[in-house]
Amino acid sequence: MFYFDDLLKADDFSQAVNDLADDFMKEYGLAKVHQLGLVVPDVEKAAEKLEEQGFGPFFIATGSPVFWREKGGERSISGKLGLAYHKGVELELLEPVTGSDFYTQSLDPDGRIVVQHLGFLVKGVDAWADKATKAGLPVWVRGQLKAWPSTTDFAYLEALKENGLIMEFINWRILGFSFSPPPKLLKTVGRLEKWTGRRSIAL
Repeated sequence: MFYFDDLLKADDFSQAVNDLADDFMKEYGLAKVHQLGLVVPDVEKAAEKLEEQGFGPFFIATGSPVFWREKGGERSISGKLGLAYHKGVELELLEPVTGSDFYTQSLDPDGRIVVQHLGFLVKGVDAWADKATKAGLPVWVRGQLKAWPSTTDFAYLEALKENGLIMEFINWRILGFSFSPPPKLLKTVGRLEKWTGRRSIAL
């Protein structure tokens, strides 16, 4: 397992994150890791601890994807996630969801924050997923989230044999136009959540 606190010890956090996927990025011509997928037992508790250390604040949301297709089969799931940025890398906190053990299997028995996946922003998630499948790295999960006016398509690939990490292709869109969630926006919404005392928005 890879742990978040080990990455924080690196002299250059962003470089340490990108080093985890160096060969993958070279093979697919990707410039950098956009997202660090972090599995935790409880998103709100993890966000609170990280915020005490100067991270975030995190934007936290609950809900269900429009669809979640795992190993080719449709599943009905619901879960919670938290988003913030650290040194140019989006941090995504994820806790176990109902309806799938996709995140559960990455939980650390001692409660440490586990690096489960690395996410890359792309245009055309299915085209990139097809490319990976043909190269011997099939799709584990294909899903979509909607929170008006935004739509997020994502595809998790099978874990890499060399290090067990999962790679993810992500595309965020507003009214059909691709974008990247602005750090200031996530921080502002996170502050509003903390101010209202309601740490999770239902989407």
